[in-house]
Amino acid sequence: METLVALVVSTLAGLSTVLGALVIFIKIKEEKITKFITLALSFSLAIMIGISITDLIPNSFFNLMLNYNLKRSLITTIIAFILGFIIIKILDLKISKEKQNNNLYKLGILNMIALMLHNFPEGIATFLSSYQDLNLGLKLSLAIMLHNIPEGISIAVPIYYATQNKKKAILNAFISGLAEPLGAVLAFIFLKRFITEQLISIILLLVAGIMISISIEEIFPEVKKYGHYKLIYLGLIMGIIVILIQHFCF
Repeated sequence: METLVALVVSTLAGLSTVLGALVIFIKIKEEKITKFITLALSFSLAIMIGISITDLIPNSFFNLMLNYNLKRSLITTIIAFILGFIIIKILDLKISKEKQNNNLYKLGILNMIALMLHNFPEGIATFLSSYQDLNLGLKLSLAIMLHNIPEGISIAVPIYYATQNKKKAILNAFISGLAEPLGAVLAFIFLKRFITEQLISIILLLVAGIMISISIEEIFPEVKKYGHYKLIYLGLIMGIIVILIQHFCF
């Protein structure tokens, strides 16, 4: 019974990305589409950088410190973070060759890949915590849902406005969210006895490098080109508020 509940909790947390994707059903006047894209992506940018700086990097570093000395923890952190930058550069080049004139589509796919990598270890953490302590698992799940919703926005909005295909936008957000219960299932079947905090920390540091790279080199130039600077600031402020709520309330 504990196993089933833990899987359900992890699944609900992961698939909350689809809730964020539902914003594409909001009817936007054609002349306001770029404003909506600017606001949505700026909001997601703040979430992705905020999660990386306030959660993934410090928590992972201190988890490494529990098992390694300061020097080894610092070197591991830097290498994993830089590796994230390198991975996203390689993916960027490959996707650009396929979709040369569609920056929004490329952005949506990169976000999906980054967030799948992010959601996979989150699924493991949610499952294991729920299995051991349901109250802790629910608390962690709520915190994950809070940032998974804007992450769903960051996938669905660029893909929809690049392709005008709602099904494709929702499907990509769904696939990203599916990585969370997939992580939970694998944790239950294969990894429960072998997964270590060090391994999860290294994966999350790599994800932090990927998300910060996408935010700075892909999302920010994309929203900046529309010229709606007040909406950029508004989106960033909204994202910061969500991060603060997550940290102080969960």
